Amino acid sequence: MTSPTPHPQAEALLRRSNTLGSDPRNTNYAGGNTSAKGTDTDPVTGEPVELMWVKGSGGDLGTLTGKGLAVLRLDRLRALTGVYPGVEREDEMVAAFDYCAHGKGGAAPSIDTAMHGLVEAAHVDHLHPDSGIALACAADGEKLTAECFGDRVAWVPWRRPGFQLGLDIAAIKAANPQAIGVILGGHGITAWGETSEECEANSLEIIRAAEEFIASRAGDEHAFGPVLDGYGALPEAERRARAAALFPLLRGLASTDRPQVGHYTDSEAVLDFVSRAEHPRLAALGTSCPDHFLRTKVRPMVLDLPPSAPLDQVVRRFKELHEAYREDYRAYYERHADADSPAMRGADPAIVLVPGVGMFSFGKDAQTARVAGEFYVNAINVMRGAETVSTYAPIEESEKFRIEYWALEEAKLQRMPAPKPLATRVAFVTGGGSGIGRAIAIRLAAEGACVVVADRDTEAAARVAAEIGSTDVAVPVTADVTDETQIAAALEAAALAFGGVDLVVNNAGLSISKPLLETTTGDWDVQHSVMARGSFLVAREAARIMTAQGMGGDIIYISSKNGVFAGPNNIAYGAAKADQAHQVRLLAAELGGEGIRVNGVNPDGVVRGSGIFAGGWGAKRAAVYGVPEEELGAFYAQRTLLKREVLPENVANAVFALTGGDLSHTTGLHIPVDAGVAAAFLR
Repeated sequence: MTSPTPHPQAEALLRRSNTLGSDPRNTNYAGGNTSAKGTDTDPVTGEPVELMWVKGSGGDLGTLTGKGLAVLRLDRLRALTGVYPGVEREDEMVAAFDYCAHGKGGAAPSIDTAMHGLVEAAHVDHLHPDSGIALACAADGEKLTAECFGDRVAWVPWRRPGFQLGLDIAAIKAANPQAIGVILGGHGITAWGETSEECEANSLEIIRAAEEFIASRAGDEHAFGPVLDGYGALPEAERRARAAALFPLLRGLASTDRPQVGHYTDSEAVLDFVSRAEHPRLAALGTSCPDHFLRTKVRPMVLDLPPSAPLDQVVRRFKELHEAYREDYRAYYERHADADSPAMRGADPAIVLVPGVGMFSFGKDAQTARVAGEFYVNAINVMRGAETVSTYAPIEESEKFRIEYWALEEAKLQRMPAPKPLATRVAFVTGGGSGIGRAIAIRLAAEGACVVVADRDTEAAARVAAEIGSTDVAVPVTADVTDETQIAAALEAAALAFGGVDLVVNNAGLSISKPLLETTTGDWDVQHSVMARGSFLVAREAARIMTAQGMGGDIIYISSKNGVFAGPNNIAYGAAKADQAHQVRLLAAELGGEGIRVNGVNPDGVVRGSGIFAGGWGAKRAAVYGVPEEELGAFYAQRTLLKREVLPENVANAVFALTGGDLSHTTGLHIPVDAGVAAAFLR
């Protein structure tokens, strides 16, 4: 087994990888790989053995750790040249890398392992900088490489990543001893050095020299041509309002084959690109670097209307464009697929460009959607660079297909863990900053949902969202459910964050415990404004989004045992809960045709962790029942059939049961979560 103490060469490799990967000018997220070679002691023979540490499949250079490295015996890796069956069967060599492994564990070797092992250098970097790819994708890239670098950097014609590419680079390095690296046609760069510091310096020299070369060639005319009349960016507020209005529609279209989560970008680079005269031509050419188009698909879907076009016209046009995109993608697949090709994975776009508004990207989760958008920004940078020094000329469509539907890529996809039950679903939880709402938000996120934590307490919502995770998983929004404008804004924010909403939990509430003769009209109004009216407003705005998406959805009401049970001294609360309970039935009947299910949960006696009880309701209910407030939870438990106290997590469990997939044919139902209150049995 390998030594528990990291090898100095591996430590140097990790430092270099993290440094290079932390700067997006050097490589895109999860792109590229690095390696180091050195000698260690074979734990079996006690003799020295030459090893290579190389970034394994997956992972990101900027955050690479020792667990992300594959460790291989260099003698065995290089011996594979003697059994290499040729380029037509080079994929077989990936499985052979496993027989070169040294010690237990380690990451799976990537397709680029041969590049690192066969090049005669102690340290090797393979990176995907925008500047390097711009030269690699220029029509006369080989000539430009010589102009930019002289003989310090050589040119390698396009070849799909694999064993043969490793042999090609090794041969070019041997024939050019003065070279510090190569530009890989249609792909990226590779650099080397005898020390980690030298290798890093050589990588940065290539990247920065390419940047300066491109900048020196920039003239007065923009690489993407003049701004099209009427295609400039909309003002920010108008732009984001249009994006929020379009996003649910686009997400629904992009989810025709399988559900997707969305990400919206209105960066300057994107807005500039879609405003220029050449953007239709360049977008149609598609991205080039394999890392790019594996995430962005072969080309984006582009709206061919100006920002001033009426929304209804844009909606109609997008439906037409989407149908045409799917037909075009099917034709692309049929042109290049053979008997051994994997089945078509889906014909919907991953990137949608909207002049004046920005870019919408889609993926199996929010991170994948965000990264797809980042890669298309990389592609825009590449196109700008290539058009500045020459003409953008990506690799042939057939080569793109060979990579997109590569058997090795398909095998990698098959190894991915099964998605969680709520993967791709966007949840919106009101009153999510504490108590039951917090428990529901945490549970839904744990089951794979993207969660929008809505609460009138901005700081509480932010704390819960941060507790759940990054903005790829949860975002906070401020929403007082009594304010119609705030509700619309909060759901608009949900659409901008993840593309729409699929699962709404009407949980926000408060409680006023008073006898009838002490209950004021103000008590009645605030109780109903928050729960009855607030739930109605949230459900209405959410239903607009769900209908636009055309993907169905779930609306869950956290009502109460008190909606069906006549408890003492809570006329306003009980009546409001009864209103919520009947909204469930009414909306289930109305929205079923849209595939939207509406169900309720009836908790009782949720004392511990409850925002309502902590806000004074507990003391008042304890006084009604004549027990100390600290014993109220135990009192409630003893009056139930199961003699158990109900906790916020129990309510969250019921919400998940209703939305996790097993009750797909259930709507209009109320689930009691009260440990058994016979008087509240539904009938």
